[in-house]
Amino acid sequence: MPRQDTKLESEGAEFLVLGHLLMHRIVSYKTYTNMPGYDLVATHPEHNTSARIQVKSRWRTGAPGFIIKNFDCDFVVIVKLNRGNKLGTGKVLAPEYYVVPTEILKEVPRGKDWGKVMFKSIPDFESYHEGWASIASFLQNPGSE
Repeated sequence: MPRQDTKLESEGAEFLVLGHLLMHRIVSYKTYTNMPGYDLVATHPEHNTSARIQVKSRWRTGAPGFIIKNFDCDFVVIVKLNRGNKLGTGKVLAPEYYVVPTEILKEVPRGKDWGKVMFKSIPDFESYHEGWASIASFLQNPGSE
C-alpha cells in the first residue's frame, strides 16, 4: 500500500494547536515560512519571552510513535489526530494533545533509521496530556523548564 499523504492534516494539526494556545490565553502565531525545528511561536509580551513549538501529528488512531529529527525548539506538541486507519475500519476519536518539553524528548531513545520515538518510551507520557500550562509557565519564568 502506498504511503498516505497527510500534508493537509499536518497543517490542520498546527492550526488546532494554535487554537488551543489562544484559548488558554497564550499569545501565539504560526510561522508561515518553513522554519526548521518549529511551527508555532508562543509569546508573553509583558515579559518579552517566547517559546518555539514544534507540532508532530499522527493521523492513525493507535499510532505507536512519531518521527522527530530536529530539536531546535522549546516544546513539542504531539497531536494524535485519531482519524481511524487507511482501510477505513479504525475507530475515529477526538484529537489528543501532549505538550512535551524538548529536553525530555532529547533523552528518549530513537530509532536509528528514521529517528522514531515510541510513546511508551517517553517517561510519564500521559502526564503531558493537555499540558498547556507548561508553556504558560515557561513564558512567565524563562529558564525554569
